[in-house]
Amino acid sequence: MNGLPFPFAGETLAALPSGALHWPARRLLCVSDLHLGKSERMARRGGPMLPPYEARETLARLDADIRATAPDTVICLGDSFDDLAAMRALEDAAREMLTTLMAGRRWIWIEGNHDAGPVDLGGTHLEALTDGPLTFCHIATDTAQGEVSGHYHPKARLPLRGRTLTRPCFLVDAARLILPAYGTYTGGLYSHAEPLASLMAPEAKALLLAAPPLAVPMPR
Repeated sequence: MNGLPFPFAGETLAALPSGALHWPARRLLCVSDLHLGKSERMARRGGPMLPPYEARETLARLDADIRATAPDTVICLGDSFDDLAAMRALEDAAREMLTTLMAGRRWIWIEGNHDAGPVDLGGTHLEALTDGPLTFCHIATDTAQGEVSGHYHPKARLPLRGRTLTRPCFLVDAARLILPAYGTYTGGLYSHAEPLASLMAPEAKALLLAAPPLAVPMPR
């Protein structure tokens, strides 16, 4: 599976090359910012026409992670859909893929800023979830302790052998963990940019997506 184990809030978690988070002790898989239906939303609002296959591609990667980790619980950390209209317009093939992935396991939709409101696809819809020492929410808070969030789509840039390497990444310190965006059509915010530079403690690490992920001091 090529995951990178790391300690957080007294637990051992694993960063996966896809950007998913695995909590083996709880048989839990967590992903953030799928932004399913982004191509539909952009076309609806008069933006550039993008190939409308990103939902299926994102869900195929999620299927692979689910097969590899066999979770009892899947948490989607918000902005799972690019907006609620995109959720309702999800193509039949993608909707069928998602229904299949959800079958037989606890599936939790955390509310995001793009998809605030009930998600009419089954599962449980929550603003936040606390499970043992971890709290799962969409946007990092100022009072984090054992907090797992998304929203910012973090990525890191660092020099490597005379060139610049840019990768999506997890950001982690003693209090908070911020996941990269999982969706195919998602950009990112550099770790040295505000508000990430202020949110993360000086000793924070970036876990760069690779196989396996690479842990480095968070670039500032």
